[in-house]
Amino acid sequence: MKNYFLLLFFSLTVFSQKKIEAFKSVSLNETREISITLPASYESNTTKEYPLLVLLDGQYLHDPFYGAINYASYWDDLPEIIIVTINQNNSKQRQEDCAFDEADGLPTKKATAFFNFISYELLPYIEGKYRTAPFKIIAGLDTTAGFINAFLYKDNPIFNAYISLSPELATEMEYYVADKLKAVKKPIFYYQALASGDIKQMKGPIQKLNENIKKIENPLLNYKYDEFNASHYSLALYAIPNALYQIFDVYKPISSAEFNDKIVILQEGHTDYLINKYDIINNKLGLKIPVRINDFKAIEAAILKNNAYWELDKLAEIADKNYPKSMLSSYELGLMFEKKGDQKRAARYYQLASQMEPIGDLTKDMMIDKYYDITHQKEEPDGKSKN
Repeated sequence: MKNYFLLLFFSLTVFSQKKIEAFKSVSLNETREISITLPASYESNTTKEYPLLVLLDGQYLHDPFYGAINYASYWDDLPEIIIVTINQNNSKQRQEDCAFDEADGLPTKKATAFFNFISYELLPYIEGKYRTAPFKIIAGLDTTAGFINAFLYKDNPIFNAYISLSPELATEMEYYVADKLKAVKKPIFYYQALASGDIKQMKGPIQKLNENIKKIENPLLNYKYDEFNASHYSLALYAIPNALYQIFDVYKPISSAEFNDKIVILQEGHTDYLINKYDIINNKLGLKIPVRINDFKAIEAAILKNNAYWELDKLAEIADKNYPKSMLSSYELGLMFEKKGDQKRAARYYQLASQMEPIGDLTKDMMIDKYYDITHQKEEPDGKSKN
């Protein structure tokens, strides 16, 4: 078992690529250190696009985010993600980068320059050089967590998701942020966490902001709030997985709970459920991924459970669109006609499937066996076929 976990850890880390660059910023009039961590599949899958995660306090937050993402993406619970970190190497630098005016709660001149650096220099550079999906996340801790809210002040926020860990909120931000989230006109994910070990002066505004956000009735806002029995810095280890799973909840393959609670209870519309799931992945997360084979099998099982055999026709269409060279589409049609009692047409589709590429647990031998079983059924004395 020990060797298994060592092998797993090796496989998760050895092929990812982390590059450290000195980025000369016009907005800041200085050179800043950034790092870019590319997913393990980046070089081998040359057409795939990846969500982008921008981390402030990169020297602290890279490793816990990287570990959570790599472990979960290994099981396909989360997508692989390009991680860009901005190192803010000392407390003075991060304070200056993220400072707000105490009177009006707006970013200072230096913080505005830092905002422009991210918005108009760093993001265009990354998106021009790497294969990024349209979906962008930003995250920070205490001072930098408070600063990420500045990106909500734009009418069309450039980030789709915000991970705010024990934020140090500027003046009146517990009201400003709620107002901005109430008015968003595109899907926004917002995660906020608080630790029991946080200082009292921070807790009050964070809890008030939570109360204000919870009152918002905007279907475009996906909000989650956690309080952990943790220290200020250990909070990250608790909160990061929760935040990522909130943002990418719909991305996960169909689980046993989802199957039992949402799918198998449907009398019909099982294929519509599958189409809608992947439409959300595309529209909300900007990710174009083929329908997973296990998700096909889950929908197929629900269809068979409810005797909704006509839906296998639509499932075959989805299979043909996603895996046109495989036997999956023909297999689904063969299964549909077999269940509907049309053995002749079922046999034809199973025979056709046997001539196409195997996929998942579907093999050529399996299709030949199904064809043989149908075409060699024995006759009972009354003339009826015997399966």
